[in-house]
Amino acid sequence: MKNKIILFQNQEIRRTWHDNQWVFSIIDVIAILTKSVNPQAYWRKLKERLLKSGNETVTNCHGLKMKAVDGKMRTTDVANIEQLLRLIQSIPSPKAEPFKLWLARVGKERIDEIENPVLAQERMKRLYEQKGYSKDWIDKRLRGIAIRQNLTEEWQERGIVHKKDYAILTAEISKATFGMTPSEYKEHKGMPKKSGKNLRDNMTDLELIFTMLGEKVTTEISKQEEPVGMPENKQVAKRGGKVAGNARIEAEQEIGQSIISDQSHSPESLLTS
Repeated sequence: MKNKIILFQNQEIRRTWHDNQWVFSIIDVIAILTKSVNPQAYWRKLKERLLKSGNETVTNCHGLKMKAVDGKMRTTDVANIEQLLRLIQSIPSPKAEPFKLWLARVGKERIDEIENPVLAQERMKRLYEQKGYSKDWIDKRLRGIAIRQNLTEEWQERGIVHKKDYAILTAEISKATFGMTPSEYKEHKGMPKKSGKNLRDNMTDLELIFTMLGEKVTTEISKQEEPVGMPENKQVAKRGGKVAGNARIEAEQEIGQSIISDQSHSPESLLTS
């Protein structure tokens, strides 16, 4: 499962689903609870102290790769809910009690979402609302996520299972739809290369719509033709993207302006612009 970001009092904590349970970045938790300017150093010292005292919780904490602030996947120590609750007891903080209650709630969240996927969508909707996105934009974004998931599942049916291959096929759709790969699109919008920000979270409504169209058409062509191997799947991706690209060009002619925006559409970017 992909790494996720979850919010505690509007502060981000990285987590991922590992060995049938949520595990959380210990450094992120320490940063929130202690306000330390160097949470990595704080954790190193705390870990040394706990190891010397024979604390088994630290011994059982291990490292997993999570996306860092520079956008790269880096190994960081993680802990499950039980381990975190024990660690928190060793960290003096006025936020300890509310954090414990929050931790118990988000731990149950994943189990509920497995049983009822609608809950996962509702949670994502709330997160976007907290970030300041409009209801209309959120509806399109969530629909786009569902379409993307369907496309990924279709690629898996066709034997495409590696992330790098997903990236290659996605780039083909994007080039045919917008004339740019996702990385080129980020650069066009002035998004820092190592920011780790999601391109689609910075798209306008119309950009999201044509992204959805390209991926939906690609999915339908693939279901009809059942391509085999990367070369055939690349051709299908190009064709699906071309349908969206042609529709985009026609729409631009009708409305008299480009749909491709060089501005980031995220609320935080709009506030600082």
